Amino acid sequence: MIQFAEERQQKKLSDLRKKEEEETVKILSGKYNIPYLNLATIPINMDALKLIAEPDAKTAELAVIQKIGKTLQIATRNPEKTGVKAILKKLTDERYEYQLFLVSSTSLQKAWETYKKIPKDDGVIGGEITISPERLEEFQTKVSKTSDIQTLLESVLHQRITDVLEIIIAGAVKLDASDIHIEPQEDATLIRYRLDGTLYDLARIPAKHYKFLLSRVKLISDMKLNIHERGQDGRFTIRKGGVDVEVRTSTLPGPNGENMVLRILDPKNIALSMKELGMQPHIEEKMLKEIGKPNGMILTTGPTGSGKTTTLYAFLKQVNKPGVKIITIEDPIEYHLTGLEQTQVEPDKGYDFANGLKSILRQDPDIILVGEIRDLETAEIAMHAALTGHLVFSTLHTNNAAGTIPRLIDLGVKPNIIAPAINLTMAQRLLRKLCEGCKQSYTPTKEEEKEVKEAIAHVPEPIRPKIPKVLYRAKEGGCEACNSIGYKGRVGIFEIIGVDDTIEKLIISSPSEGDIKKAALAQGELMMRDDGVLKIVAGVTDFAELNKAVGEE
Repeated sequence: MIQFAEERQQKKLSDLRKKEEEETVKILSGKYNIPYLNLATIPINMDALKLIAEPDAKTAELAVIQKIGKTLQIATRNPEKTGVKAILKKLTDERYEYQLFLVSSTSLQKAWETYKKIPKDDGVIGGEITISPERLEEFQTKVSKTSDIQTLLESVLHQRITDVLEIIIAGAVKLDASDIHIEPQEDATLIRYRLDGTLYDLARIPAKHYKFLLSRVKLISDMKLNIHERGQDGRFTIRKGGVDVEVRTSTLPGPNGENMVLRILDPKNIALSMKELGMQPHIEEKMLKEIGKPNGMILTTGPTGSGKTTTLYAFLKQVNKPGVKIITIEDPIEYHLTGLEQTQVEPDKGYDFANGLKSILRQDPDIILVGEIRDLETAEIAMHAALTGHLVFSTLHTNNAAGTIPRLIDLGVKPNIIAPAINLTMAQRLLRKLCEGCKQSYTPTKEEEKEVKEAIAHVPEPIRPKIPKVLYRAKEGGCEACNSIGYKGRVGIFEIIGVDDTIEKLIISSPSEGDIKKAALAQGELMMRDDGVLKIVAGVTDFAELNKAVGEE
C-alpha cells in the first residue's frame, strides 16, 4: 500500500513538472514572438522528419514536424541556437518555406521518438499528407449503407489516424453527403452526415482519438495547429475518378473541444441542366424565355441550402455560348465552371460585392452573376447594370418571391428603379424525393384531396394533371437502397412572379408582400406550395416532406 502511494505521488510530481515546463515555454513564446505548441496531441509527419538527420536534429534541438509541399512546420526549443540557424539556412537554400513553433523538451522527445518508425529499407513514408484516391475507392467498395462506416472505423481506430479520416470522407462521398459534422462530446466524438439536407448520426469514435483527427484535418486544410480559442476556415482537395472534389473545412470552439464541419463540394451535385431542376413544364418554358433576354435582373430567393446556387449555375450553363461573356462575383466560389470568369470577394482587402461589381462592369460583360445582394450599394449597382444592357442574376434572402420587392425597398432601393430593372423574381425550396424502392401508396385524407384539387386548378388547362385516387408516402424504416430513411435524392419546388405592366405599376406604390402575392395569383402564377402538391400528385414526394419545407396550411 505504501509503495502504491509512493508511485502515485511520483506520477503527480512528474505531471506537475511537465505542466510547469509547458507553462514556462508558453511564457518564452511571448519573448521570442513565436507560437507555442504542445506536440502531445500533434501527429508527426515522418516524411517531414526525414528532412533533417536525427543526430543533427538532436544537436540543434529541433524537429521538422509537418510538410505540405514546400511549406514546413518546425518545432524548436531555442530559436537562437547556432545549429538552428544553420539548419534553417539549409532548408531555405533548398527553397523551403517554414513556420517556427516553440516547444518543450518533452515535446521534442516525443517528436524524436518518431525517427524509430521511419522504414529503413526504402523511402516510402506512410504519413504523407494526402488523401489517396486509391484508398478512397477501396473504402467506397466496402460502404453500401450507413452502418458500414461504424464497422470500418472500429477496424482501423488503433492503426493510422489517416485511415480514420479517409473512411469518414470516403463514406460521405459514397453516400452523397453534403457535409460531415465531427462533434466532440464528453465521452466520445460524434460523426454525423448531412444527407439530402437532413443530419444523421453515423458513428462514434473514442474521445482519445479526437485530438489527432482534429490535428490531421487542420494540417491538410492549412489551418493553424496551435489556435483553439477561435474559429478557423480552410480547404483541401481530393481526387475522385479524375475529378477534383473540394472540401471546405471549418472549426469552432465548443465545451468539449473544437467542432469541425467538412463541406464536400462535388461538381456532380451542381452539374444539373434546366430539365433536371424539377420545374413544371410551363415554369421552365417561362424561365427559358426570361434568361434568353439581353438585359434585366432575375432574382432567386430562399434560405441557405435551398439550392439557389445550383439553380443559378444551371441558368448560366444554359446561356453560356460562344460570343457571350459571363462574369461572376461570389462569396466564396464554390464550384468552378468552364467558359466563365469567376471572381471571389475579399472584404478584408476592400474587394466586396459593390467594389467587385464596379470592376466587372468595366470588363464589358454580357451576363453577370452577383452571389448575393446584401446592401443598398450592391443592389443599386446591380439594378443599374440591368437597366444598361446587362442580364444580371443574383440571390436575396427572403421567404418567397413576393417578399423580394419589399426587401429591396427595405434596403433603400427606390421603387422607380426596381420596377423597370427586375424581369422576374423566384423562390425555391428543396424537398426530399421518395425512395422508388420502398415508397408506399395510400388513400389521401379529405383535407389532402381538397388541397390537391386546388393546386391542380392553378395549372394551365393543356398540362393539367388528373386527380389521383392514391398518393404515396415514405415507408417508415425505409429500405437498404435509401439507407433506411425512406427518401433518396432531392427535387426543387418553385414559384415565380414575372414583372408585367400590372406589377410594375404596383411596385411604384411600395407594395406589401401580400399585395404582390395577390397580383401574382391574379396572373395565374403557381405558388411554391402548389408546386409541391403537384410533385406529390406525381408520386415524387409526400405531404410530410412538403409540410416540413414550407409549413402546413
